[in-house]
Amino acid sequence: MKTVKNSIENTLTINKSVFIASIINVKNKEEAMLEIDKIKTKYKDASHYCYAYIIDDIKKSSDDKEPGGTAGIVIMDVLDKFELNYVICIVTRYFGGIKLGAGGLVRAYRKAVIDVINSNKEKIVPIIDGYKILIKVPYSSQKDLERLINGTYTKEYDNLVTYFIECDKATKERISLTYDILEEKEIKIY
Repeated sequence: MKTVKNSIENTLTINKSVFIASIINVKNKEEAMLEIDKIKTKYKDASHYCYAYIIDDIKKSSDDKEPGGTAGIVIMDVLDKFELNYVICIVTRYFGGIKLGAGGLVRAYRKAVIDVINSNKEKIVPIIDGYKILIKVPYSSQKDLERLINGTYTKEYDNLVTYFIECDKATKERISLTYDILEEKEIKIY
């Protein structure tokens, strides 16, 4: 599985219609719906906002008043083929006055999504199973712990230093050999 690190966008023009494909990283359905609202605000005079999202095993798509099966499911198919997850892809269409027909719409939406992916390959990253862990150490142990961390972390200072670490399984196991893990939660890392 892969995802986009932040968000990516690309514009395609076919027979005077403009297709703006945006792929955005989302963690849940609520974030996906929020991103649709943001796109509708950003491109408020567009004709259609067709989309598909994949969040773990949850999949949903919409043709947004385009003929049935010509947009949303096509977008979903491309996301599946590129093994993308935790993403929403919204293709915003400005109608250019020339009808494309069902086949033309399918080709246009497919090309818009493929183009945004192919033009932003460096922003597509693998998803790995990981952990969010919490550790408390004395001030004197900070450097030793930080040498073991292969991932991201934040820390807070009090009587002890509290570390909030996002890491892969190997890092978690390496850390647990020396330090007590106070809390752990399985997460997806990218």
